[in-house]
Amino acid sequence: MSAPLIEIVPDKPALVQRALTLVVEAIRSAVADHDYCALALAGGSTPKPLYSGLAEQDLPWEKLYIFWGDERYVPIDHPDSNAGMAKAAWLDRVPIPPDHILVPPTLEGDPAASANQYNAMVRAVFGGLQGISTAEVPQFDLILLGMGDDGHTASLFPHTAALTVTDRLITVGNRGRDPRITFTAPLINRSRQVLFLVAGADKQTALGHVFAPEGDDHAYPSRLIRPQGELRWLIDRQAVGNLDLGQSSLP
Repeated sequence: MSAPLIEIVPDKPALVQRALTLVVEAIRSAVADHDYCALALAGGSTPKPLYSGLAEQDLPWEKLYIFWGDERYVPIDHPDSNAGMAKAAWLDRVPIPPDHILVPPTLEGDPAASANQYNAMVRAVFGGLQGISTAEVPQFDLILLGMGDDGHTASLFPHTAALTVTDRLITVGNRGRDPRITFTAPLINRSRQVLFLVAGADKQTALGHVFAPEGDDHAYPSRLIRPQGELRWLIDRQAVGNLDLGQSSLP
């Protein structure tokens, strides 16, 4: 793994604009290279304006395959649904083929069964795209991630069983009694590019631990993300505070 690329931007609007540029570049690069782009989306409030911006772009929509790195165990029309948010802000506004939008199942009443079902969905798509066997880990072109103030990413929460899962692509992540469907660390780390979007002063403490030379990966799970491809962090100044991340700052 190469050293992470760290960019510090002035504020959240600048973060969204820079992320828009990077995501558009990644989509176009992937399509030029192998005629499709497999993209996994993040939830939360930070990427919502990014998705709205993507809806305004002129992109090869029929070449995109959209997944989610994690999803809350709620119906898609629930206000907390990551997929519902992305569809309203972006995906329902552009002509991506419906069968290219792989929404995690959350209506089975059994999170473990839903995780297995999403695992099968991901494998089926990548089996067609990459011709890989069920023993191989698929390779996304880009995975978008956020980070919580506790250092979690996707639904990989501190000191939970999901952090140790290495034999599946998808598992159940638990936040207390709140189950989630989540990518596992090995699946994320297979990606050609991972882009973290981090904004807000409440992230300073966790960032300090995540970027510390030594630390507990299970206490701050974002430390587990070490992709074989490019790892890029896009962080606003409030989140950085006085931390020295060895960053390249953008004006």
